[in-house]
Amino acid sequence: MSVYLTGSLWVAASITVGVVIGYLVRRYGLDEGRMDNNDAAGQAFTIVGGLHAVIIAFVLISLFDATNSVRTGADEESKALVGAAWAAQALPEPARTQVPQLARGYANTVVRVEWPRLQDGRPVPADGWSELTQMRKSIENTEIPPDNDWLTNQKTTAAERVMDLYQRRQSRLNTLRDNNIGLVVWFVLIVGSVIFVLLPNLFGGTKQTTHIIIVSALAATTTLLLFAIYQLQNPFGGGAKVGPEAFDQAIARLS
Repeated sequence: MSVYLTGSLWVAASITVGVVIGYLVRRYGLDEGRMDNNDAAGQAFTIVGGLHAVIIAFVLISLFDATNSVRTGADEESKALVGAAWAAQALPEPARTQVPQLARGYANTVVRVEWPRLQDGRPVPADGWSELTQMRKSIENTEIPPDNDWLTNQKTTAAERVMDLYQRRQSRLNTLRDNNIGLVVWFVLIVGSVIFVLLPNLFGGTKQTTHIIIVSALAATTTLLLFAIYQLQNPFGGGAKVGPEAFDQAIARLS
């Protein structure tokens, strides 16, 4: 189902609930003293709304930053992969042949095996780690003449690129764990949203239609923000959906 359709259904459901709550409160609720509650209810609404807005903003900004970090990290990981393969091509055997082959295999593993699993929130197999380990060992086992400084620098560069690959890969795989905001935060967000939407029912003075519109608008806005948080939890899927384009480009460069 399209993310836009899903979001629209979330919002439509929240508006329906808001309309029902607003109608029932004005139809069957007690009007006595409601006008006198406006000052106290207004203060409570301001405090709850402010705290709730801060929490939602903090969570959304964190998730947006994480999505951008994943996109940047994927670019840097693919650059390190290409850099290691290109540096190894200047080395003697076995690195000259093995490292570019392993680099192409690693890129294909990321695109065809790991990325679909990351999109579904599933753990990835150890194939990528194995290929990186083989790349590292191939570079280490390549002997360089002691008097050839240029080849020594190329070997050092290739080894550094592989180490950078390790770090970028680990950061990418940790994203799903780090982006999981947890049950406690979801509990705070949902309960805070319910309280935020229900508080306007304590106000008096507005007409029934106006009151229903206010409650429905608050419910729709709050639900839309919660939906955005839900979608951004997994930067590889959902609404964010960072793709493996950087590794597709790496495969093209290494072909």
